[in-house]
Amino acid sequence: MNKSRLVRIATYVSVAVAVTLVLIKIYAWWQTESVSILASLLDSTLDIAASIMIAVAVHIAQTPPDKEHRFGHGKAEPLASLAQSVFIAGSAGYLILYSIDRMLSDSVLKTPETGLIFMLISLLMTLGLIAFQRYVIHKTQSTAIKADSLHYLTDVMANILVILSLWLSHIQWLDPLLALGIALWILRSAITIAKEASNQLLDRELPEEMRQQIQQIILGIPNVKGFNDLRTYQSGPNFFVQLDLELDDYLSLKESHRIAEQVTKALIDEFDNIDVMIHQEPVSLRNDPQHHTWGEE
Repeated sequence: MNKSRLVRIATYVSVAVAVTLVLIKIYAWWQTESVSILASLLDSTLDIAASIMIAVAVHIAQTPPDKEHRFGHGKAEPLASLAQSVFIAGSAGYLILYSIDRMLSDSVLKTPETGLIFMLISLLMTLGLIAFQRYVIHKTQSTAIKADSLHYLTDVMANILVILSLWLSHIQWLDPLLALGIALWILRSAITIAKEASNQLLDRELPEEMRQQIQQIILGIPNVKGFNDLRTYQSGPNFFVQLDLELDDYLSLKESHRIAEQVTKALIDEFDNIDVMIHQEPVSLRNDPQHHTWGEE
C-alpha cells in the first residue's frame, strides 16, 4: 500500500477510535462519578481535537511542492505535533488542579463495576489502535503518527490506573491520587512531543545511525574520493541531504555529474522521500587552508 495513503488511513482510524472512547467514557463517568474516569475522558476529548489536527496536518504535509513552498509542506506535521503538545499540557494542568480539589473533599464512587467494564473495553480499543499505529510508523516513519501514538500510549497507562482505582474503589483517596498520577504522566508526554516537534522545526540533524548509513552509501560509489559539509534534516515525512562531493581534479564536468547522479540514485533507492543536493569539488581542495567547509566531515 502507498505510504501516504497508509498514513491517511491511520489518521482516520485514530479519529474514529477517539470519538468512540469519548462516548464510552462519558457513560462510565455518568454512572460512577469517578474523577479518574473524568481525567481519562478529558484526555480522550482532547484526542479528538488532536487527531483531527494531525489528519489535517498530514494532508497538508503530503501536498507536493509549489512555487511558494519549494521544499514542500512537510513541516505541517511537526507544527501540528507542537500544537498537540500544548493541548495535552493544558489538559494535564486542569487535571492536576481538579485532582487536588477532590483529594480535599470526601467522595464515594457509584457503581464502580460498570465503570470497570467500560474502562476495560477502552483499554482493549486503545491497544488495538496503538498496534496499528506502530505498523504504520514502521512503514512510513511519520512524525505526526509517532506523536499520536505516543499520546495513546499514555492513554494505556491512564486506563490501567483508572481500572486499578475502580478495582480498589473502597479506598476513597486512591481515585483522585491516581488521577493526579495520570495528569503528571500526560504532562510528561506533552514535553516529549514538544521536544521532538521542535527538533524538526529547528532542522536538527538526522539520527546518527541514519547519517552513518548515508556516509557509507556515498563512499561506496566508485570514483568518489570523499565528501565534506554533510548537512541533513527532516521535514515531516521528507528527508533532506546536502553535501560537497570530492572527486578527481581532472574529471570532465559530464563525468562529475554522472558520479553525483549515482550518489543521488543510491540514496533515493535506500530512503523514501529523500531530497539530495550535491556540490562537486576537486579533491585537492581538501588540504587547502583557504577552502572553508562547515561540518565535521
